[in-house]
Amino acid sequence: MKLDAIAGLALVALLFSGSGPRAQGTAASEHDTARIEKFKAVVLDGVETRRKLAQVMNDTVFSFGELAYQEFETSKYLTGLLEKNGFSVERSVAGMPTAWVARWGSGRPVIALGSDIDCLPKASQKPGVAYREPLVEGAPGHGEGHNSGQAVNIVAALAVKDLMEREKLSGTLVIWPGVAEELLGGKAFFVRAGMFKDVDVVLFTHVSDEFSTSWGQPTGTGMISVEYTFEGESAHAAARPWRGRNALRAVELMNIGWDLRREQLRPEQRSHYVITNGGDQPNVIPSLASVWYFFREMDFENIKKNYEIGNRIADAAAMMTDTKVTRKVIGTAAPRHFNKPVAEALQSNIERVGLPKWTEDEQTFARTVQRLVEGKEDGLNTAAKKLEPPPARPESGASDDIGDVSWSVPTVTLRYPANIPNLPGHNWSNAIAMATPIAHKGIVAGSKAMAMTMIDLLMRPELIQSARKYFTDVQLKNNKVLPLLSKTDQPQIHLNRETMERFRPQMRKLYYDAGKYDTYLDQLGVKFPTLTKAR
Repeated sequence: MKLDAIAGLALVALLFSGSGPRAQGTAASEHDTARIEKFKAVVLDGVETRRKLAQVMNDTVFSFGELAYQEFETSKYLTGLLEKNGFSVERSVAGMPTAWVARWGSGRPVIALGSDIDCLPKASQKPGVAYREPLVEGAPGHGEGHNSGQAVNIVAALAVKDLMEREKLSGTLVIWPGVAEELLGGKAFFVRAGMFKDVDVVLFTHVSDEFSTSWGQPTGTGMISVEYTFEGESAHAAARPWRGRNALRAVELMNIGWDLRREQLRPEQRSHYVITNGGDQPNVIPSLASVWYFFREMDFENIKKNYEIGNRIADAAAMMTDTKVTRKVIGTAAPRHFNKPVAEALQSNIERVGLPKWTEDEQTFARTVQRLVEGKEDGLNTAAKKLEPPPARPESGASDDIGDVSWSVPTVTLRYPANIPNLPGHNWSNAIAMATPIAHKGIVAGSKAMAMTMIDLLMRPELIQSARKYFTDVQLKNNKVLPLLSKTDQPQIHLNRETMERFRPQMRKLYYDAGKYDTYLDQLGVKFPTLTKAR
């Protein structure tokens, strides 16, 4: 009895002395934490030493200014850089000539970094000047800032790659481009081709004026993009109009029918159209006419419902005009849903990095650009946004085909602070800051947050497990996922070809020469900040 008591006291003493199994686990945990912190410090330095590379990548892609499906110069430049740094590259992925996947490393976890690369029509703009001045009149340009995201990703990946090589860490890094995002035309084809089937986590980056991430369903919509083409019969519009079957009238009837139907659609929907072919000349009855629709809604079921309504209205318009109608899906975007555990890890790294230290010149420039476009004149953001729960009732709004990726693998989006707040969006003014110190600083900040989050994913297997558990037990369990892309739909890679062929010769003369000029502003002769136009 006495010996049993002594043995019991010895066991208690052992547990509380710091030498028992629990204490050993705690010590191991503290060791792991210290190692993670050490690695994060290393990759922060690795990003910092590549600050110049980030600027060069950003400015180079800005100068290319390529529209959806025509990102040939951009893809050639980025894949060449990645191959020089040891990545293997697969090109022409998923039937898109400008799509590619770059890989380095081996084993798990597999971390995929993505960002968009295309630009917008008629958004050509000289950077660093607070007034409207196209680089090439009527040409496309980076009026959203997609020139910056791959710089964020590649700089982060190279910093982490150096550490992985030195420490012999297991893991695979995958880098991929958002092709034709402005048409919502790329990522669904990536998913269908199985690009993400072996990926553990996707870290996506998107230009912003804030430093933030989110989880759950954010504000915004999913959508289907479809072009309807009506075929009739031509005739002399004055001499024998009764011999014709007017395809343009069918387009007009469809548009009238859709506009009248809107009143009976949910207020969450957003829909828009443009007539892409309205005929040749007034005295020839159009035998062919086309209209291009975006049908947006908050969930899979309502997206498909509105698409089916549009199809019925198109069929009815064809019947009324004795024409035939065909339809062609150009792109889709699923509603987005982001992963909570990964967003929480990313948020902690965002807060650790913080917003860049803006100079007074940069703040003055931002306020001047805001005044130019009649936006609120409060300059650049100075504090990172807090991570908040998703809205109870997400509001309608824009779409992003990262949504398609988010339903195939745990995904988050990092919004990094490389642009000016309170601008219109999809506008030439959104290009003004995108090859200036504002963008350069925001890219480096974003790259630091990305690199540290990659370390968390590499070194914390429980984070990968939690991400997968949220994905399967919360996201997929509580949402009904429907296919928006059929097996026969194909990327519309012909789009924008003629536009780029028309403008590329003029734009090529203005491509950034990093071997000759320190920055693109230097090449253009812009002194930053330029607030008024010289008389």
